Amino acid sequence: MDAIVQTGAENVEIQERKVPTPNADEVVVRVHTAGICGSDAHAYKYDESYHWIPIPRIMGHEYSGTVESVGADVTTVEPGEKVVEEPIHDCGECFQCKNGQPNVCQDFSITGMHRDGAYTEYVTVDPEHLHRVPEGVPLRDAALTEPTSIAARAVLTQSALEPGDAVLVQGPGPIGVLTAAIADSLGANVVVSGLGKDTAYRLPLVEELGIETVNVAETELSDVVEERTQGGGFDIVFDATGHHSGVEIGVEHVRKGGQIVMVGIPNGVSEVGLADSVRGEVDINTSYGSTWRNFEQALRLLEDGAVNAATIMDTSYSTDDPAAAFEAFLSSETCKPVFSFDA
Repeated sequence: MDAIVQTGAENVEIQERKVPTPNADEVVVRVHTAGICGSDAHAYKYDESYHWIPIPRIMGHEYSGTVESVGADVTTVEPGEKVVEEPIHDCGECFQCKNGQPNVCQDFSITGMHRDGAYTEYVTVDPEHLHRVPEGVPLRDAALTEPTSIAARAVLTQSALEPGDAVLVQGPGPIGVLTAAIADSLGANVVVSGLGKDTAYRLPLVEELGIETVNVAETELSDVVEERTQGGGFDIVFDATGHHSGVEIGVEHVRKGGQIVMVGIPNGVSEVGLADSVRGEVDINTSYGSTWRNFEQALRLLEDGAVNAATIMDTSYSTDDPAAAFEAFLSSETCKPVFSFDA
């Protein structure tokens, strides 16, 4: 079988690998569609914080597929079932896992990083990490489940969002777009901010979803605050920029008594003056990863059409030239590129 294998920094190639055979307690999934996310892009660049990933490595953790075969001891899934994998595997033994916080497990592992992943035709997985895909969700769309689960956690678990809230989502990357889509589906008044580089593809994509946008390279956010909130500030700011300035901007534009939810992992060092936030009792929260419940919520959001997967996913990239998809993602020329392994 063909596999997209990372062999070095900004170097991926197609290699031939053997079709796996499941052990007694394993499942082999035939991959249908697999997406690229921000962590995949950083791994592709082989940033310093990703040097722990063994090279060569079959990449990919956001995917959907069909159960191809099961080991002799597997009874929970059957061949032919449509599934997605929950790719961040918690240890089940640390304090956080036993405390109901498996998304911040002390000893987790990630498909496509700690072990070979889903940029290939077949992948082996333990059945407890699989979720069944509802009948109404096409397999291609189901590949969006994992990033949708992260956005679902940010909105449904970690925020205090209510219908009618004025919401700012900073950053029109995949998580920002999905966060905005879920908040919009709940009746919030959402605006997504981006930079000049986002005007070619990402901000128009958000507008295609029926959500307003602002290019902060041309428009002051303070003007947007004045227009949309009578100058009081946004009820909730979701920061999905992955930049240290995101929380600084959020603090500046959230209302007194409002909330900031950091869902992007900020780089660099932030210098945030919090005196006004304390005086205004602003809730500054974080959101990381997702849980089993968030995965199930994501599948239902896809099934209900609250998240328009067909619009968000970019199927124009080929497995024959995977580097093109990574480079396009890194330059903001696309938002959620996916590879199809469906022959």
